[in-house]
Amino acid sequence: MSQVLALKYRPSTFDKLIGQETITQTLTHALDQDRLSHAYLFSGLRGSGKTSTARIFAKALICDNGPSAKPCEICENCKLANENRHIDIIEMDAASSRKIDDIRNLIEQTKYKPNMARFKIFIIDEVHMLTKEAFNALLKTLEEPPSYVKFILATTDPMKLPATILSRTQHFRFKKIQTSEVVKHLAHILNLENIDFEKEALSMLSRAGNGSLRDTLTLLDQAIIFSKKYVDAKSVASMLGILDPELLDNIINAILKNDRESVINFIKELENYESEIVIDELIAFVKERFFAGDVRFSTLLSDRFFRILSESKSLLYLNADSGFVLTLLFFKMMEATKIKEIDIMIEELESKITLKSQTIAKVIEEKIEQAPIEEEVKTEEKSIDYGHTFEQLITKLYDRNYALGECFKNSVTYVSFKDSALTLSSAASGECVDTLRHSSGVIRHFIHELFGLETKLKMLKSEIKEEPSHANETSSSMIEEQEFQKPQEEACSTNSCIEKQVVGEESKEIDRGNILEDPFVKKAGELFEPSKIIVKSKV
Repeated sequence: MSQVLALKYRPSTFDKLIGQETITQTLTHALDQDRLSHAYLFSGLRGSGKTSTARIFAKALICDNGPSAKPCEICENCKLANENRHIDIIEMDAASSRKIDDIRNLIEQTKYKPNMARFKIFIIDEVHMLTKEAFNALLKTLEEPPSYVKFILATTDPMKLPATILSRTQHFRFKKIQTSEVVKHLAHILNLENIDFEKEALSMLSRAGNGSLRDTLTLLDQAIIFSKKYVDAKSVASMLGILDPELLDNIINAILKNDRESVINFIKELENYESEIVIDELIAFVKERFFAGDVRFSTLLSDRFFRILSESKSLLYLNADSGFVLTLLFFKMMEATKIKEIDIMIEELESKITLKSQTIAKVIEEKIEQAPIEEEVKTEEKSIDYGHTFEQLITKLYDRNYALGECFKNSVTYVSFKDSALTLSSAASGECVDTLRHSSGVIRHFIHELFGLETKLKMLKSEIKEEPSHANETSSSMIEEQEFQKPQEEACSTNSCIEKQVVGEESKEIDRGNILEDPFVKKAGELFEPSKIIVKSKV
């Protein structure tokens, strides 16, 4: 008659235990050095080897050649222990025998010496299920048992044990068995059973077992039957109701390619699966591909995928719509890949800027070493269309003051900009003369802002047919009073510069030429170098 794999391949010695090296090493040294305690507590996940370790330890204690970490397996005590029918090894299930009367019967048995072995060993499984009264009854015996009595307690929840029990035992914590260890053990069993398999299928079974070797072996039994003695990934995925690795790979490829249509089709296909299983499988797939060095999964992208998957899993715990959670999940992952492209673009842009800076620096060094470059700069200045800059000047004046902008646009025209000298033609008259005069500071500010701080202004006269000839003189003198440039650059006549500053009709009769020729006025001009001389009438 066939036997289930979990029982058939149950370990019978310490060296056959899987994934609990620390515990086996400690117990082995205790046996070899004869440093034994009267009570032990084994705690950990189900299927992690607690009961198997307790039985191996009990056999090692009663072996004729023992206590020894390597029982002989041939003496009567070892044979009976392997067959689980040794009279001095008493196993008790606390889940079904949890009351104080059951513990009283156990305590009564401790009064009698072992029948054929050197120790009488009590293995109490699921000890946390005992009642409070039962624990209290066991406490005194557990603290000071007879020298020939050994207690081995096993539990999946040590936090439910009273502190008084924990303090009277040596506590061994069984850890979760690593997936790689489980896969290796499954492959070993299938080779002994002469059954072909795919390694990916064993990884899927191991993940489904969640660190419990017994649960994983039970699933392996089921997979052998379902797949007709060929354990492949597709069959295991179908049996467990999880995603085929090939399907997972196709989903990830569609996400990385930002193939929206394919992703939507996959979402519809995944409606037949539980959303939590889909997310768990995606996490496992990303993790596996990352450790495998898949070039598609950089550290940054893997981190973003994991964050998105974790957040989506937490939404399921809030009873959110599972189908919509999956939809958001896939589209968030697609957005994450776009962010990755932006990062790459930023890196490329930084490298280009660095390269360009180096190139510019090199060109400047070459130009400095070579002879004068003024002609080239002048050529560049000539090639630039400053008419557009003049339009910007008009726009800024409009923004500051509409009336000012209107006067400037209708009265002043652009001629040229060469060698940092801006040449304009003016035909201002009437109220525009005063408007432009009072706003000279604003105009100068915007000219320096647009054309450069070193810009000098040259004004040309512009005749208007509708106005009398003296209008040109008025316009010219108005612009000269704006002080856009130094006196050396102005082409203003002495009479016209002075005329516009004189108030009243009587001042026109003064001989202004004589005043300027006065020695005192000439000496003052030489000392102070005034930019302008204004002659006003005495009121």
